[in-house]
Amino acid sequence: MKPDAFEHILASLHEAALDDARWSSASTQIEEALGTHGCSLVSGDGDSERDYRFYFLWTCLRGERRRDLEKLWLENYYSIDEGTPRLRRLPYNRLFHITSLYTDEELKTSAAYNALQTLAHAGNAINVRLDGPGETRIMWQINDPVDGEGWSSEQCELIQSLLPHIRQTVHVRHALSGASALGSTMAELLDATDLGIVQLDVRGQIVEVNDRARSLLRTGDGLSDKGGFLFARTRQDNAGLQELVGRALPPFGIEVAGGWTIVERPDASPPLVLHVIPVSRQGTTYPTWPVAALVLIVDPASGADFDDGVVAAALDFTKMESRVAVLLAQGMSVSQIAVTMGRKESTIRSHVKNMFAKHGLSRQAELVRLVQSLAGAPQAQG
Repeated sequence: MKPDAFEHILASLHEAALDDARWSSASTQIEEALGTHGCSLVSGDGDSERDYRFYFLWTCLRGERRRDLEKLWLENYYSIDEGTPRLRRLPYNRLFHITSLYTDEELKTSAAYNALQTLAHAGNAINVRLDGPGETRIMWQINDPVDGEGWSSEQCELIQSLLPHIRQTVHVRHALSGASALGSTMAELLDATDLGIVQLDVRGQIVEVNDRARSLLRTGDGLSDKGGFLFARTRQDNAGLQELVGRALPPFGIEVAGGWTIVERPDASPPLVLHVIPVSRQGTTYPTWPVAALVLIVDPASGADFDDGVVAAALDFTKMESRVAVLLAQGMSVSQIAVTMGRKESTIRSHVKNMFAKHGLSRQAELVRLVQSLAGAPQAQG
């Protein structure tokens, strides 16, 4: 792989996070670096074919968005694909060969696998599942190597190194979608009401903010404007924020990258989730100068009003379980909750499983609906 290829891929992913029309370009960069036939990226929720919801499905082959294959798959093969239920149970962040999702007999007889093999050049594909925002999951399928050979360690290492950036792309799109801001220009993003927007220049100085961000900065609700620069309230949170901004706006010659972080607030409100996205100056869709990076501020507390005490009392949850349940209901992912609470992701998942067992649940969506049914209930008395 060329020295600057990885940086070009990241730049394309940052653009795709803001504009799905750029996904074809990002896919092209990835397939050229890996030497593959293309890839598919899926985001959705649900645990069965009956209740699964697709938020988006992007399939690209040789740099071209293949909406015909997306439509064909959803209408003809998705419901009969024997590998899909197994794919939903895969551990996060691990690479799996597509053939491991089918029995030996299914590899010979499955109409779905045959379609993947012949139409999508994915009979030798790599699949990986990622933790999405809230109750969603992400599936990324990287199609067959062009040379027809097996996967090399170098190819697998590159795929692994791209996982956090693929995940970040989807998280940003979900944040924009939740604020009805998908496809917005830089100027239009400032009209978002459910999402804080901060525009930074190449020095990290604030160029412009929208009303939601301005309110947070004015009241010092986790964030502040100090001399035209964005700061988090606590020293630890600010160190994480400045590191992210530094990665998004590095000195010349250093790899540019986006990411997310958690910012605690002075009261008992759920912490803010900040996504920092570098903004390319190339192309015409987003006339960005002098904007070099965006900070998207997601405020879980801006949604329904949940009281931990009510949730604990009504659902027989422990204090820790009720806190996890409330944060899930407010749209945070398991990984974000782990960072917020200073716990391991495995610990948070263990709490979720315990809550499932108490109420005979099998998926996060059911738990979220159960907690949401208590929104606005009278607060528990101390």
